[in-house]
Parts: sequence; structure tokens; C-alpha cells
Amino acid sequence: MTKHLSPESILQTGLAFWASKSLLSAIELGLFTVLAKGPRSLEALRADLGLHQRSARDFFDTLVALGFLERKDDMYANTPETELFLDRKKPSYVGGILEMANHRLYPFWGHLTEALRTGKPQNEAKSGAAGLFETLYSDPARLKEFLGAMTGVSHGANLTIAKIFPWSKYKSFVDVGTAQGDLAVQIALANPHLDGTGFDLPQVAPIFEEYARANGVSSRLKFHPGDFFQQGIPEADVVLMGHILHDWDLPTKKMLIKKAFDALPAGGALIVYEAIIDDDRSKNAFGLMMSLNMLIETPGGFDYTACDCSSWMKEAGFASTRVEHLVGPDSMVIAIK
Repeated sequence: MTKHLSPESILQTGLAFWASKSLLSAIELGLFTVLAKGPRSLEALRADLGLHQRSARDFFDTLVALGFLERKDDMYANTPETELFLDRKKPSYVGGILEMANHRLYPFWGHLTEALRTGKPQNEAKSGAAGLFETLYSDPARLKEFLGAMTGVSHGANLTIAKIFPWSKYKSFVDVGTAQGDLAVQIALANPHLDGTGFDLPQVAPIFEEYARANGVSSRLKFHPGDFFQQGIPEADVVLMGHILHDWDLPTKKMLIKKAFDALPAGGALIVYEAIIDDDRSKNAFGLMMSLNMLIETPGGFDYTACDCSSWMKEAGFASTRVEHLVGPDSMVIAIK
């Protein structure tokens, strides 16, 4: 039997951090943004990035072998994907979440074993500092980086929600935990009849308003400062929670769903979306690892299945629920009051 078995997948996964850190360092260095100006030779690219000559060639060729760069006649260039998604100057840039992964998550995940044994976060809170959100929201620069990262990881799903949900039945919406506001902006762009509200802590207001202005929808989007632990959710026909519920423990999840229920009229809808774990808990590896990330970053957060979410919605009083896939690992659970 053993002659048909191979350790290849075990070794590839066990050493996957090699590939991950190679890509993260390339993003940190701005490599793909430099190459967006055009192909560069080995020496020119090395000089542009300020790299030592010892391993620059190995580094660039590693990225070629991983499929993130192309090389022809000793000239390096972006692939179509890295050209579109990893040039910081393009609106399609998704590297914000990877920048945050490099700065924050990469070192914290080195303590996953300890987190599994203790059930405790391994971020700043481990040393007695403030928790994830307190840390981020107290530093304007880090907050802006975090909110931009949330846009990068959510943009594809936001576009899909803006297009496939039956918005013609509704007139208003509120995006809870709106961050930079990309979900609200994409809904407004695709549905000119809608007025929307972004609901988040007051520190987010200037970032949200700047993003809405830049996308030409500030006349139909307003920011509502608040704390969903201290007050109700603003009333609207549709309440959205994207990448929100997984941050919190079960009682808090149920509390937020009940607040959404109370904010809606009869016939109103709650849309919850994130990397929803498949009900069999065996296929959406990203969603399952995101739940481990919640272990690393939060005291009680965890990701969940669509069946879990639907049961909490019905417990809150919603009449019906359904699940729709969005993009990649993301799905949305829709509840109707």
C-alpha cells in the first residue's frame, strides 16, 4: 500500500509559509507596484527595491516559480493577476489585507499551538495591551490600513451582493460595521434608487465619507456614528453585516441579530455574509482557518455554518432564511422578517 502514498502534500503544506512570506515580502517591498511601470531587468529591479545582491535573483525567480511574476530574456514583469490586484495605485488593489497579514497575523500565528491549548488570543492582548479593536481604533494610521484591508478582502463579495440581491423591493439599507464603506458604496453605485447608512464607531466617519465622495455617492450615503453594544441599529429596509458576527462570542452574535430584527420593518431583510463554513465542515478550509484566526485575534469570536446562522436568525424571530454563494469562500445568509 505504501508505494502509492506520497508525503508531498504534507511537506508542501508544512512548508507553505515559505511561499506565503515570499509573497508578503514582495508586497511589503512594493515589487508589483514598481513592475506596473513596465518590465525590469534583474539589476534594475534589485536597485529599485534596495535589495542585497546575494539573494535577489533567488527571490525574483521564486516568485516566477510560484506564478506571481513572469520572466523573459532576464526581464521580470507582473502576471495579469498581480498587475491588476497588487499594484497599490490601482483601485482593484487587494493587497491591503495581505499587508495587515504581514504586519500582524504572520507573527501572531506562530503561537497557534499555544492558542489551541489555552483558548486565549495571541495578539497584543497577550501581553496585557488593549485588544484588537481597541488597538486599531486608537491609531488613525493603523485604523486606515485595517479598513482598507477590509475593503480588499470584501470587494468581490460586495460587488456581487450589490448586483444579485433583489434591491428593487427596498428603498434603504444600513451597513453595520461599515469600515471604509465599500459595501455601501457598491450597493449605491449599482442601485441609484437606494439611500444608505454606514454605521460604525465615530473614528471611522472621515474615512467612510472620503471613500463615498471619491466614488460619487456621498449624496445618497450618510454615516451614523455609534456603538452597537450601547445602542440600537439604525432603522432601514435592509440591514447588512459583512465580516462582523464572526468577531464575537455566541451571546453577542445573537444580540446583534436581535438588534437587526428590531431595526427592520415587516418584510425587511438581514444579510449576513462572510466565509460561511459549509454545513459538513469539511470543504471551506478558508472559513475554518478564519475561525482559527478569530481564536488568535479575539477572546470569543468564531466562524460558523449557514445552518448555525439560520437557527440564530429564526430564534430572533425571522420568518425565513436562505443561503446564497457569493465569490470564493464567501456566502451570505439572508433572513426575512
